[in-house]
Amino acid sequence: MLFNIMIESAILANLLAQLVKIPIYYVKHKTWRVGLMLSTGGMPSSHGAFVSALATSVALETGVSSVHFAIAFVLAAVVIYDATGIRRHAGKHAAMLNKLIADLKELKESPNLMKRFSDPQYHKQFKELLGHEPAETFWGVVFGITVAISYRLLVI
Repeated sequence: MLFNIMIESAILANLLAQLVKIPIYYVKHKTWRVGLMLSTGGMPSSHGAFVSALATSVALETGVSSVHFAIAFVLAAVVIYDATGIRRHAGKHAAMLNKLIADLKELKESPNLMKRFSDPQYHKQFKELLGHEPAETFWGVVFGITVAISYRLLVI
């Protein structure tokens, strides 16, 4: 243990989840997308891995009846809910806005409208990969728990 096994487990789970997104994406889409390493969204959820590794490490270190685990568990539940719910829907809204902008750019009937769309603000694409599908979050949580338990077994 270098510093704090609970923090180390969480950081390790987060980093590994971000890293493993790249080959998983490749298998699914047959194209490399290295930028996923620094991006939100995708399989597995690094948010789910991060907070579940923390909660698992806290449970292993202090027990499931400790106040520390209660805090870590509630924090994990909020982050997981946010990743699968609110951020996922914000991504869907971004996708719809991007489609709307693309469709409006194709309008040729109104020169005045098209003139307005020459403004650079209308060319900015919204980030669509913000949240996670439920399966992505589930596997992120499983990934985080696995990393936390494995790391603890390796370190102690």
